[in-house]
Amino acid sequence: MKAFVNSVRAFAREEDGVALTEYLILLALLVGGVITAVTLAGTNLANVWTAWAGWFTTELAVPAA
Repeated sequence: MKAFVNSVRAFAREEDGVALTEYLILLALLVGGVITAVTLAGTNLANVWTAWAGWFTTELAVPAA
């Protein structure tokens, strides 16, 4: 347990740890943005696809014989 505490303290003293933390925060923000964009685009795309399928069903129906 002491070794873990010492390694955490050493990590906190190093400047590389600060830079790594900044990069991890930036990565988390980017991942959150990508997930949000994909979710919103996916919902809108599903709505458009449903409307397009409905148009095909009504406008391009096979004529009755």
